[in-house]
Amino acid sequence: MIDIILTDQPLSVEACREKVTTPGSGGISLFVGTVRNQTNEKSVLRLEFEAYAPMAIKEMRKIAESVKEKWDAHHVSIHHRIGVLGIGEIAVVIAVSCAHRKAAFAGCQYAIDTIKKTVPIWKKEIFEDGEVWVAAHP
Repeated sequence: MIDIILTDQPLSVEACREKVTTPGSGGISLFVGTVRNQTNEKSVLRLEFEAYAPMAIKEMRKIAESVKEKWDAHHVSIHHRIGVLGIGEIAVVIAVSCAHRKAAFAGCQYAIDTIKKTVPIWKKEIFEDGEVWVAAHP
């Protein structure tokens, strides 16, 4: 099972975990990305995420399919938030279930690393004295 969500609503770690839990899953790996209050010694006030939704969803699904194939994952869940997020809010949750922990860890790390490289979701950091797009923006 693959579960992909791109939303402007708050994310739930527990909902993501529940989607991947199976009786045969000896390992469930979770990655939770949150908004931190500092980047390069500058105070961050908030983040703003934008996405080209049809392509972002398609790319996240492709990543999940790769995780299932490469690590024989039982289920993969990827939830990503868009819109304005405050300090401490959850921006992304990834859950991968496999028979063994090593595969679950590897699949989860591959998913977040690949999302950051290939999925058309752009992040703007807002500081007290300005703002900056962290990746290329359309």
